[in-house]
Amino acid sequence: MRESPRLRVAFFRPDDERTEEAVELVESLGADPVPDPMLAVEPTDAVPRSDADYVVLTSKTGVELAAAADWDPGEATVCAIGDATARALREAGYAVDHVPEKFSSAGLVESLADAAEGKRVEVARSDHGSAVLTDGLEAAGAYVHETVLYRLVRPESAGESAELAAAGDLDAALFTSSLTVENFLSAAEQRGVRAEAVAGLDAATVGVIGEPTRETAEDRGIAVDVVPDRADFETLACAVVEEAAPSHHE
Repeated sequence: MRESPRLRVAFFRPDDERTEEAVELVESLGADPVPDPMLAVEPTDAVPRSDADYVVLTSKTGVELAAAADWDPGEATVCAIGDATARALREAGYAVDHVPEKFSSAGLVESLADAAEGKRVEVARSDHGSAVLTDGLEAAGAYVHETVLYRLVRPESAGESAELAAAGDLDAALFTSSLTVENFLSAAEQRGVRAEAVAGLDAATVGVIGEPTRETAEDRGIAVDVVPDRADFETLACAVVEEAAPSHHE
């Protein structure tokens, strides 16, 4: 590991305002940000259905695409997973009727299980959405329809963080989904440094959002150090920097 007074922290947010906000946050924590977008959005031009009893949106990106298509939820109960999704809905002029206490697919299933039986539920999200949500709602007796609003692909430029990890020059990494883990490893493989990058992460502090992301990382040989209780990027970044700082200065 290089000698440096500041932590070098990689994150993999899409190359839009989320990366800009993440850079500012990491800098405010006294660390050097390494933005390495692992996800790019390809819209499908699909629109959520308007004839459901419940409509579930799982991301800010999905909300923005639905709003751009002038989606009308009709009489549906609008559900959002997470504060960021709920905030995006309100900013787009939609009412938010339900946000589960646990910001996850499992949390939404748990919160709707008693009310879902016999209801039509529209799930509008990316092509990499977890089956936990749709399978769980169906198991609760709902009639589930899924609309893919966008596809998530790995940008060809991704991989700077993998090379830094492989060289021992990365102090922390923030994974926000299973797909960011998979795309990080894919980018490392493409650059011929997969084994070295995984070894480099083992020497760094790795934080993830949610148990599914932890499972994906650990299944692929990446040791996870931090899984915050609250599933949002700011909480993740703060927890990882706090965890990484003592070992960095030893």
